[in-house]
Formats: sequence, structure tokens, C-alpha cells
Amino acid sequence: MRFLRSLFGQVVLALIVGTVVGLLAPEFAFKLKPLGDAFIKLIKMIIPVLVFCVVVHGIAGAGDLRRVGRVGVKALIYFEVLTTIALVLGLALAYIFEPGVGMNVDPKALDASAMSAYASNAEKLTSGGTVEFLLKLIPTTVVNAFATGDVLQVLLFAVLFGCALALLGERGAPVAGLIETLSLVLFKIMGIIIKFAPLGVLGAIAFTVGKYGIGSLKQLGLLVVLFYVSVIFFVFVVLGLVMRISGFSLIKLLRYLREELAIVFATTSSDSVLPQIMGKLRRMGIRDSTVGLVIPTGYSFNLDAFSIYITLAAVFIAQATNTPVSMTDLLTILAIALVTSKGAHGVPGSAIVVLAATLQAIPAIPAIGLVLVLSVDWFMGIARALGNLIGNCVATVAVAAWEGDIDRERAHAVLDGKELPADEVSSPTVASAVGRATGAH
Repeated sequence: MRFLRSLFGQVVLALIVGTVVGLLAPEFAFKLKPLGDAFIKLIKMIIPVLVFCVVVHGIAGAGDLRRVGRVGVKALIYFEVLTTIALVLGLALAYIFEPGVGMNVDPKALDASAMSAYASNAEKLTSGGTVEFLLKLIPTTVVNAFATGDVLQVLLFAVLFGCALALLGERGAPVAGLIETLSLVLFKIMGIIIKFAPLGVLGAIAFTVGKYGIGSLKQLGLLVVLFYVSVIFFVFVVLGLVMRISGFSLIKLLRYLREELAIVFATTSSDSVLPQIMGKLRRMGIRDSTVGLVIPTGYSFNLDAFSIYITLAAVFIAQATNTPVSMTDLLTILAIALVTSKGAHGVPGSAIVVLAATLQAIPAIPAIGLVLVLSVDWFMGIARALGNLIGNCVATVAVAAWEGDIDRERAHAVLDGKELPADEVSSPTVASAVGRATGAH
């Protein structure tokens, strides 16, 4: 059956099997939890090197560093505005629909050991205030940044490394080529890891049903549905307006990117299509340097759907544990999330880490409550990855239009589905990267 041969079909089957196992054999279901934890760790292990490669490749290919700086500033301004809108949207919808009300979960009954895999990384994001946070962006050593998996520290080094390569010009070309090849290898590894997603879902959902019963799925299901509705609203209303202001159609852009969106839907990772996305945006007529800078940087700084997830899940946990949340706590959630959402990557593991970091900064909400959302994190990850990817593509178009780095006539022709001469399609380097990456997924 074709459906069951697809990754998505296997995940649905794993969800069904995990639910049955949790109901019929709860003690055995508890033992399956390491499957979910292992899957998250497998993905997390590859993220630091992958971030380094894509950011260095993007900056090194930009050429004029003054233009890079100007585009970078405009991109960061855009990122902050859209992230704030997303955070507020998640907060508002959580209070309007109250997805966690009625669960009546006792935080003391939750498994504290489930937090151990995320607590240390979460602590890095919240301790010491703003000044300490900025100082922690600088790693003790380059190796330490990669060893600890601190994405923001890796990002800082990647920016410096990419600028240095750009300044070296042709002398840095061999290193730039090596990094591009390394990124393709990492995408292959990501493709292998993603094949284990059904086992991760099986372990997580079996544990949740076995621990809290089938009733927990109703509340968690409401959370998932509400999150999907939130992302859909943000994409078609907020991002649709941004595209209209930029002079383009969001619907046409989504149609143009339909293959990449389908891959992300199946893998829950926007990393799996990064080379294809960069190639398609260049084909639209957006300047190489703008694509090379905005897309990789956006993967860490422009996580629109992820931002909705943070505030929505935080309030859900407060409601599920009957924890009263004051206006001060709400403002704190917004302020902390603006910081912790930076450097999170669009894969399941990092979502839990950043949510943990946000909750640890708000003593009123029991951080252990994030265990409640672990079982559905993979399914929420689908909307997160899709929303983040669409948000970054729209950001690239918007910044390019703002900077005047897009050939509008060509872009409209591409979005309208008109054929272009062969010599006007992506450069050989990008085309080969797209071809190889597509073969991987």
C-alpha cells in the first residue's frame, strides 16, 4: 500500500500502534519512551555542524560585505517584527480557546527524569540576564561551541568564518567548496535519521497514553489542532499581507514551492530542502547574496511557527497543571521567548529545549510540564517546519524587495509558471546541489 510505504503513513501507523500499546500494556509502554528520546538526540547531534555549513556557505557566496551588512540589518529588523507578532498570536489563542483546561495534571506526578536530557541546554539560554546571555554567545573555544551544541555560539563563529572566506576571495574558494560538499553529506545523514521517525513517535505516544490514559489524547489533540489553525492563520493572513506589500502572491509562491513543502511535511525538518529552496529563490531572480544570507540566518532567527508554539505550549502547560499565570508572567514569557527562540532549529529536539528554557525563566509555570507535549511534538513539528520554511521564503522575498535585490519581471514569470531559457536557471553549483539533495529525500 503506497500510503504505508511513505514516511507520513508509517508515522500514522506508529501513532495508532503506540496508542493501542499504551492502552493495553501501559507498563510495557513506559519502556518504549527511550525510542522517542533517542530519535530527538540523533537529530540534535547533527545540527551544530549543519548550521555552520549553511551559514558559512551563504555569507562566503555574498561577495560585497557592505551589502551583506545592510541586508543583514534589514533582515534582523524584519525577523524581530514578525517573531513578536507570532509570539503574541500564540499567547492570545491559548487564552481564547484554553486547550489545557480540564487536564488537572499534578506536576509532582510527572516524570522528572524526562527533563534531564534538556535541562542543561535550557539553562544556557536563561541564566544571568541579557548581558550574560550576550557574553555566552562567545564560546570559550570554537571546539567547545560544537561540542556543547550551542547553536548561537556556532552561528557567531560561522558568521566570522564566512566573512573571512569572503574577504579571501579566490584563495578561500577551495575551503568554501569543501564546506558546501560537507553540507550535502550532512543532508544525507539527516535523510537517514528521519527514517527512524516512526519509532520515535511510537515510543512517545505509547508512553503518554500508558501514563495518562486515552483522555490525555483529547486535550493534546485540541492543542495540536489549535496550533495548526494558528500557523495557517499566520501564513495566509500575516505572511500573505507581507507578500502583497512586496508585490507578489503568497498562493503562487506556495505553488512554486509545492515539492519542497511536501518533503518538509513528510520529514518535519526544513533542513531537508535547504539547497532546493535556495536554488528556487535564486531562480526567481533574487540576488545570490540576499538568498545566501537571509535563508541560513532565518533558520536560526526567523522561526515564526516556532514562536507561536512557544507561547501556546507554555500557556497550555500552565492550564493543564492548574497554574495561575499573571500579566507579569505573560509579559515575561514574551520577553524570554524573544531571546530563547533565537538559535532554535526547526526540528523536534530543539523545540523541547527552547520551551524548557522559556519555562525555567518563569518559576510560576512548572517546567516539568513540558513532558505533556513530548508525545505530540513530532506532529506539531510538521506545522512548525512548514511555517518556519514558508516564513523564511517570504522573508527573503520581502527583504529582496526592500533592498531592490529582486528582478520583479523574472519573479512574476517564474511564479506564473512560465518557462525560462535553460541558461537562466540556477547556476551549476546550486543545480547540482539541488539534484543531489533531492535524490537524498
